[in-house]
Amino acid sequence: MNNTISWDWDDGRRLIADIGEWKTRYQWVEEPYVSPDGEKIAAVVKPPDDEVFTICENGALWESTFDKIWYPRFSPDGRLTAFVSEAGEWTLAIDGQTPEEKFEFTWDTRFSTDGKNVIYIAQRERKSFAVINDVPWEAGFPSMTGLAVSKDGKRTAAAVQTVTFKEAEIFKFQEGCYSVAVDGTAWSRNFVNVWDVTFSPDGKRVAAGVRTSLYDYTVAVDGVPWEKSFASVWEPQFCPFDDSVTAPVRSAGSWLLAKDGKILWDRKFVQLWHHIYSPDGKKIAAIVAPAFGRWTVAVDGNPWQITFGDMVTDVVFSPDGKRVACLGKENEKWTVVVDGSRWDTYDMAWQPVFSPDGKNVAAKVEKNGRYTVVVNGKPLKDEFAAAWDPVFSPDSGKILIKAIETGNNENKYFRRVMPITDIAG
Repeated sequence: MNNTISWDWDDGRRLIADIGEWKTRYQWVEEPYVSPDGEKIAAVVKPPDDEVFTICENGALWESTFDKIWYPRFSPDGRLTAFVSEAGEWTLAIDGQTPEEKFEFTWDTRFSTDGKNVIYIAQRERKSFAVINDVPWEAGFPSMTGLAVSKDGKRTAAAVQTVTFKEAEIFKFQEGCYSVAVDGTAWSRNFVNVWDVTFSPDGKRVAAGVRTSLYDYTVAVDGVPWEKSFASVWEPQFCPFDDSVTAPVRSAGSWLLAKDGKILWDRKFVQLWHHIYSPDGKKIAAIVAPAFGRWTVAVDGNPWQITFGDMVTDVVFSPDGKRVACLGKENEKWTVVVDGSRWDTYDMAWQPVFSPDGKNVAAKVEKNGRYTVVVNGKPLKDEFAAAWDPVFSPDSGKILIKAIETGNNENKYFRRVMPITDIAG
């Protein structure tokens, strides 16, 4: 179900909070965060004449205070989470409430698509593990990286260290001391290294990039490596409509896209990575370097003509899979690129967002220290002190702007809904 359907999509602009007033009320106000629907804004604050911290949300304080607070994040369903410390122990607070379970340290909050399941990594007695809705894995590991979460948030996986070794035990390291733990249980096979862990769309299978020796790289699916090895591999991906797995691989000095260990794209690139599937799984887009030092996007192996010297990032498909957008950087300036055509340049730009019907594209951008939203290459006339990613309405006719304004409304956060035609014409 689309989470945005139940949001307020009536045209208009509403004042949600005056951040400037917070700054006069508290001795410390950190960077604010906004809920997906724009109805809430929150920040870590330090009350006057006090050595503890709490969170101010829409002007109201959490009832609880803590020694430290970090990484506040809103869940997709609008709950506010943050890691908090009490007496040297850490846990995740949700809307100000903390569970009994405490840890030595916590990090990397994740959410299921609907926001109902909340996941993070914790550490206790030098062992790391995932925690789902305050329930930790039964087993912990000396090292844990690359947390992966299934879309429904019910399953977790990560690259873990399964065998301890000392710095000088190089032969023991080469035998393989790392694997993937799924829901706290490690694969039966170990590898020299493991990275880029990912779930299949249905959450039933797990793939990862692995190194079977010092010089052999491949992809392992549910613990079983591909039969063929390569000089290197990047993040694997599951196809949305079958059980196949694809990954960028390096062979004979070039990068190619492989599927289940066999070359899928016959075109060779200087570099190929960050490949993504269209929602229906029929197309694949990837960031590629057709020539050394020049970056672009290739769709089904065919690169765009436009290239960038600094970087290309944040590739995204439209919901119907017919269009592709990304960010490009050249000479320290950013631009949005849609279907191979570029917009104006900015000091910074954020990942483009497609409307549900795929006809419109919006992005948050920054120029000269001010932020605005651009739709189909046309900027909103207003400039802001801060802004968040725009959101299109379910019918694709409106856009939600979340921003802290300037001028007469300095430091005031507004939620604005407006027709797309007001920006793009």
